[in-house]
Amino acid sequence: MASALFALALLAALAGPIGLRLRRHPGFVTGRDGRLSTSTTLALAWTVILVWLLLTILAYGLTAGGGVPYFQGSDGPLSTLTTVYLPLLGGPYAALIGAKTVVGMRVENGTLAKPAAKPTASGRRPLRELIANDGGRTDLVDVQYVALSGVTMLYVALFFLADVGAGLPRLPSEVWALTGAPAGAYLLNKLASRANPVITRVTVSEGLLTVEGGGFTDPRLTVDDTPLPATPDPTTATLTAPLPSSTHPPFTVVVTSRGLRSDPFRYESPTPSIPAARNPSTQ
Repeated sequence: MASALFALALLAALAGPIGLRLRRHPGFVTGRDGRLSTSTTLALAWTVILVWLLLTILAYGLTAGGGVPYFQGSDGPLSTLTTVYLPLLGGPYAALIGAKTVVGMRVENGTLAKPAAKPTASGRRPLRELIANDGGRTDLVDVQYVALSGVTMLYVALFFLADVGAGLPRLPSEVWALTGAPAGAYLLNKLASRANPVITRVTVSEGLLTVEGGGFTDPRLTVDDTPLPATPDPTTATLTAPLPSSTHPPFTVVVTSRGLRSDPFRYESPTPSIPAARNPSTQ
């Protein structure tokens, strides 16, 4: 029990500061578009898990384990490091390197739109970006990658805490497939994704509709399936069009470019701000 509590304390000491730092300044785990990167986040998470396991085993071996003899032998606490845990870590890093390469090449070739994410008021990025595409809709491939990786991390952590003295949990060597297969599907999804236009924001001001995003080549703009004459601005990656007076929120905006259709963007009426009540005692 004491060793498990020590392991949990070490995990908190290791992951806590990293999590707080990334929550306030998530630039380390964001992609080139400013959104949270699924591949970078999961690769970092697996790195933290493995470092935690090794540090805990080192501390245990030098104290309760009796020193150097604890680490020796074919059945030592690190015996499954190369056969299970390094391959387990390899899948996420292969996905990370492959995804960065594929996305970079496709953006440069103009076969993929990666519009910059809008900054949030708090400077933090929503965790939902880990399972969403560039348009903000949930992506099934990202969901399975995050879910299976999370479950595998939970298995490793719980089995380790159940018997810290035994070292790295004796998991089947095939367990690497729980990260390798989802990582492969994630990378294939990056290769297969079409260059659909992406809508990141829609605003209305004085009867003028402004659509922000990317991939607006020879665009066709529709609002509730009604075509509007759109004027693209390449410098700001926006489309503008006069909004008919008969059109009122909520409505759905879609951009079609080179025969490819964006995800529908639902525009709702902005919530009016409520002025703060004045305190009569201060008047």
